[in-house]
Amino acid sequence: MSVVINVENIGKQYRIGSFSSQSFRDDIQRWWAGLRGLSDPNARIQEKTEGDGRHAKTIWALKDVSFDIREGEAVGIIGRNGAGKSTLLKILSRIMLPTEGNIKIKGKISSLLEVGTGFHPELTGRENIFLNGSILGMKRADISRKIDEIVDFSGVEKFIDTPVKRYSSGMYMRLAFSVAAHLDSSILILDEVLSVGDAAFQKKSLAKMTEFYHEGHTILFVSHSMNAVRHLCKRGIFLEDGRVIADDKVDNATDLYMESIEPEVEGIPVEEQIAKLPPDPAFRFRQICLLQNGEPVKKQAVNGSPLEIIIEYDVLEASYGLRVFFDICDVDGNLIFRCFQDDDADNIETVHKGTYISKTVLPEDILLPIKYTLVVDAGIFNKRMCTPAGVQMSFDIQATGRKNRAYANDTPRGNLGLLLAWETRKLTG
Repeated sequence: MSVVINVENIGKQYRIGSFSSQSFRDDIQRWWAGLRGLSDPNARIQEKTEGDGRHAKTIWALKDVSFDIREGEAVGIIGRNGAGKSTLLKILSRIMLPTEGNIKIKGKISSLLEVGTGFHPELTGRENIFLNGSILGMKRADISRKIDEIVDFSGVEKFIDTPVKRYSSGMYMRLAFSVAAHLDSSILILDEVLSVGDAAFQKKSLAKMTEFYHEGHTILFVSHSMNAVRHLCKRGIFLEDGRVIADDKVDNATDLYMESIEPEVEGIPVEEQIAKLPPDPAFRFRQICLLQNGEPVKKQAVNGSPLEIIIEYDVLEASYGLRVFFDICDVDGNLIFRCFQDDDADNIETVHKGTYISKTVLPEDILLPIKYTLVVDAGIFNKRMCTPAGVQMSFDIQATGRKNRAYANDTPRGNLGLLLAWETRKLTG
């Protein structure tokens, strides 16, 4: 496959406190003013009036960024807020020029950086389809040919001839995304656009982008949803402080990104989390352990041995239906499964005052080799939770090549590796 986007050592510098937005228009104004010997019309007021040679402070939003995108690739651009993702997409979309470096693009680019840009509140949904489609580069004949498909995809056909100022924010965003999703281009650039609408529409939108990719188009996708990035993209580029930290397979890039933010959100020791829990009149954690082969799991476990969960706690007053439980979540916080100490609703008992220890075992080969979060909590049946958000610890399952195809460098399909019995019978021949 040929290279359709070539980025060579690009950088983008902003001036803090400047009125300039560093857009293409501002660059042209600055260039024209320079030719006439005039000061920068977008400079700070102090710069133009004081004349003492002082300059605004600068910051590099991007620095020494280089990569190639091949035809038909789906590439996720990931990183924290302020890492330079949106700046990079604006440069690739020709909305702004880089301060340094070169970019070569082969093919027609359609960019969806701000859903709904160009919608007019006084116009109807139908009229805004034509307006917004024109702004995004579609010809009127193409819009007319696709309008029924756009309206059907948006799900707002009942209100399509109503002014969009009367739409809910969700309806507005659904219609805007539907227009953009039907653009004719070989390269599609998306910035956090799959966060629009409800869960059903997000799933529908992701399926549309996947269809776009399978048709051979090139996609650059920015999102903070690692699930969406992994689903849509095969390759990931991880940016941090305006520089490329990793350009790799999407699983490797997203894992590295999550590891970089983990200390901020998950790095508090269990003992410290327990000590900071607000007091509850009926319950108090004493200790929580995750063991494998009798040893505490610090960060890593293997898929060839069971995991033992041990919870020690105090019951401070007799409580009907008090139970401890745990959740296993994926790297994005999505619940994989929940297990209660006693899940028999017909046998709820009163737990009396005292110190207790509860143990359970996760069988070997159930968890595939990815990152998980264990969340331990307690609740009183049908009444309340005993802690605000439980006690959390993160761990990786390392591949050993055993049974459930948990081989090193193998991409797991899903989160669990359940070994189920199969029965096969020959019916004919």
